[in-house]
Amino acid sequence: MFRFATELVAWVAAPWALASFSVPLAVLSVVVLIGLPTVFATPGDKRQVLVAVPGPVTIALVLLQLAVAVAASWAAWHPVAAGVVSALAAVTAVLELPRWRWLLRR
Repeated sequence: MFRFATELVAWVAAPWALASFSVPLAVLSVVVLIGLPTVFATPGDKRQVLVAVPGPVTIALVLLQLAVAVAASWAAWHPVAAGVVSALAAVTAVLELPRWRWLLRR
């Protein structure tokens, strides 16, 4: 639940932060943030795997989502909202640790 909430924030905050610079870049950010984890997955972590990757790649994709959520929220939103997003990302990272340990063995 926390990971999905953080992903949603990244999907909203990234194009929001980039739109004033480049609308195509804003659209591309959403395509990348949604597309990469959809295409690349670790077998056993998702039901359908289009392109199988080792666990560390899946961890890197989650870390990318977390970093984008935090950075884009600080760039685009009020500091209070960005602080909430930062706390959400930190909680998500802590809650993901057991999954990441499992993924490191894949």
